[in-house]
Amino acid sequence: MDLSLSTFFSIALGIGLAAATGFRVFVPLLVAGLAARAGYIPLIDSFAWLQSTPALLALGTAAVLETAAFYIPGVDHLLDVLAGPLAVVAGVVASASVMVDLPPEARWPIALIAGGGIAGLTKAGAALFRVKSTALTGGLGNPVVSTAETASAATISVLAILAPILCLVAALALIIYLFRRSRRAQRSLNRPAGD
Repeated sequence: MDLSLSTFFSIALGIGLAAATGFRVFVPLLVAGLAARAGYIPLIDSFAWLQSTPALLALGTAAVLETAAFYIPGVDHLLDVLAGPLAVVAGVVASASVMVDLPPEARWPIALIAGGGIAGLTKAGAALFRVKSTALTGGLGNPVVSTAETASAATISVLAILAPILCLVAALALIIYLFRRSRRAQRSLNRPAGD
């Protein structure tokens, strides 16, 4: 497989979009569909439906509902559990849909391992951060966390389209940061009271 610059950019774009699905499942797919519709990014033929009007309406509705649901106490934690597997699937779809320069035998392993993997890691880090917020603020800080997650999903998605390499580096840095923060949160939760 010849790894040209355009191929590398499409892989970086896919991984960036996949990382964003760890924050919100539908926002990155909506951004990718809108960008493809506007001609900013290409989609592989089997994912051209992402830019169709029915798909954009469905993704837009799903993105609004998902975002709003994360502001409901208790529902936000349930959604974190349910959205974990969905984020991985969305990460695979988002990454595979834009890897136009790769043959299927290379595209799908990269989408499954890198796209699904980074989506799962981002989702796990974000969920652990929400647990810490709940423990420290009794859930009062969770709307701030939800707002930050939605903003991160949108920002990373747009960055993936405009500057895929920078987005890839930023996504990896964000995952490292989230996991360091979540490890600290886990240690503080496991510490016996009075320490």
